[in-house]
Amino acid sequence: MPKTSGRLLSLLSLLQTRREWPGALLAERLAVSPRTVRRDVDRLRELGYPVAAIKGPDGGYRLDAGAELPPLLFDDEQAVALAVALQIATTTGAGIEEAAARALATVRQVMPARLRRRVDTLQVTAVERPSTRPNPQVDSRVLLALGAAVHAREELRFDYAPVSPPDTDDGGPAGPPPRRVQPHHLVTWGGRWYLVAWDLDREDWRTFRADRITPRTPTGPRFSPRDVPGGDVAAFVAGRFQGSDGSGDWPCRGEVILDLPAADVSRYSREGIVEELGPDRCRLVLGSWSWPGLAAAIGMFDADIEVVGPAELKDAFAHLARRYADAATDAPGRGERPG
Repeated sequence: MPKTSGRLLSLLSLLQTRREWPGALLAERLAVSPRTVRRDVDRLRELGYPVAAIKGPDGGYRLDAGAELPPLLFDDEQAVALAVALQIATTTGAGIEEAAARALATVRQVMPARLRRRVDTLQVTAVERPSTRPNPQVDSRVLLALGAAVHAREELRFDYAPVSPPDTDDGGPAGPPPRRVQPHHLVTWGGRWYLVAWDLDREDWRTFRADRITPRTPTGPRFSPRDVPGGDVAAFVAGRFQGSDGSGDWPCRGEVILDLPAADVSRYSREGIVEELGPDRCRLVLGSWSWPGLAAAIGMFDADIEVVGPAELKDAFAHLARRYADAATDAPGRGERPG
């Protein structure tokens, strides 16, 4: 029979792997008697682990949630995965950077030396994608409140701050009334957190930036969830950010033929549709916010281009051609600054 301390760790590990364990099966896995299992369960309870007894003909045990977080037991893969996840937590925008750093230090301190060496050799530098806009931090308490309302399916009231706060004084008019929504999903997009919800006053789907939300209490009544348009929240959110007209598509979409292998084009065109036309020729369908922007994006491929359509894309290529030609010409007076 293993020593008591080792047996307790084995019992805790088993309780963490599944919802419920019959007592007889635990005794068999640990190679002890059911009476020993009962004593070990009592020892875990004394250490703060909320182990509940399951009544019934077979009997058994279940590890429940408690009032405090007891020590946890991870296998090797879980420990390494947790350490890596904590290293990249700084890019979530959830305002948990300091807590993640402290958690990583705690996990690393209790790791066996062999795992600590593996984690130390895997130093991850989380680099956010360059952007012209800052990614605001969201109060983790706001995220928890939004997530709780989504999980409970309870209507939510919140104040929604404008992008640029208006200039008001104490005697000015009151702010806008709180928004009333049925929250459905909490998502991240481009380094920002958003709440996808059904707006009760506007009777339409909306996406709200979480950093601009100040929840009000208490929450409202429970509601029956409705389906997100299309049934896929990821596709719905992507469509909202692509199309300004609510169509879920880019405002400008064109089709060209490139003298490049399809494999090379698809590697650098994640949002485009690439069709192979031959070993060194492919069709590309791509979208953008503007026709010049679309032409410039296609022009980044160092290859001959045949425009299939529409005419606006051809005009955009002609416009850029004139602009680039002017930029390459040393015409008198070009680029000179007034004295």
